[in-house]
Amino acid sequence: MALEANDPSRDDAADDHGDMVDWDLAITTAKRLMKPGPDIGRDEARGVVEELRIAAARSEGHVREHTGLRAESATAPVLVVDRAGWVQANADGFRQVLRPLIAKMKDKRGEPGGLTTAIGSRVTGLEAGGLLAFLSNKVLGQFDPFYTGPAAPGGAGHGGRLLLVAPNVVHVERELEVDPHDFRLWVCLHEETHRVQFTAVPWLRRHLLDEIAGLLESTELDPGKLAAMMRDGIDKVGRLVRGDTEVSLLDIMQTPEQRAVLERVTAVMSLLEGHAEVVMDGVGPDVVPSVVTIRERFTARRAGAGPVDQMIRRLLGFDAKLRQYRDGAEFVRGVIDKVGMEGLNAVWADPDNLPDRADIADSNRWVSRVHG
Repeated sequence: MALEANDPSRDDAADDHGDMVDWDLAITTAKRLMKPGPDIGRDEARGVVEELRIAAARSEGHVREHTGLRAESATAPVLVVDRAGWVQANADGFRQVLRPLIAKMKDKRGEPGGLTTAIGSRVTGLEAGGLLAFLSNKVLGQFDPFYTGPAAPGGAGHGGRLLLVAPNVVHVERELEVDPHDFRLWVCLHEETHRVQFTAVPWLRRHLLDEIAGLLESTELDPGKLAAMMRDGIDKVGRLVRGDTEVSLLDIMQTPEQRAVLERVTAVMSLLEGHAEVVMDGVGPDVVPSVVTIRERFTARRAGAGPVDQMIRRLLGFDAKLRQYRDGAEFVRGVIDKVGMEGLNAVWADPDNLPDRADIADSNRWVSRVHG
């Protein structure tokens, strides 16, 4: 049976007629294609959901104490979801983020005919559904900083929302053969760090939204230039197939302007992911007795995918994501070694203090730039 969990409702129920992605079809397709969750009884499933909620609440205090970051409680709701709930939440998020690009395309090209829109949106809806189905059994937890719904009960405003994917947590803890209670808390420590990051640093969400807006604004819509980028993309696909880990499908349609934005966003995401990795392991020994075993087995699992899965990871840019974890954690540890956690926290004081790509590669550079 499926784990019982919250099913996040759509943030925006507005009519999406004319969208270039049929998101309802994407959701239906993903739910049809996604793998079933682990075999678990109803009572045990309810216990897992409740334990994840409690672990998320416990994690907040540990993260605050370890990092020194202060965030208002109950401003970002915690939802324990199943795979279908995760698909719904992310489809809603994509729908919201892509609206400026869709509006730009309509302004440049005009409204396409009804038949053209219907066929095109269904094709892209099927493609998006396949991607969501693949990802739905990979993600353990996710903080969505762009959620604009209501806060948790008693909260003063909203600061995103935290999703914990219960069946995936159970699947991985069983596969790794680790203590389930320790593993659930360990996962929550990582995701709660992201919630603290965004709720303690109020300008961070707007900064990322502005960067994404710049990325969409720089999207090239000229047919001739799009064709040239597509030809370049064919070469990059060939490199991917040959095992080039420095290329992903995300590289295929990038203009120089987009590359500049993506480099900045990648540096920030490396900071956020690396910070969460360091915090979850730093807090771990005091509250997660088996943290060393969990980390060793979890890292081995990341590296132990089969050839087909490795190919899909490269195509989707998962290898780049793993480098974000690794490089970001090395940056954070390097800064803490030199100026301590309080010195690292200068990164949250102002957007100008965020690391760029060169800083992530050399923490000494960031320390010299920010601390002089």
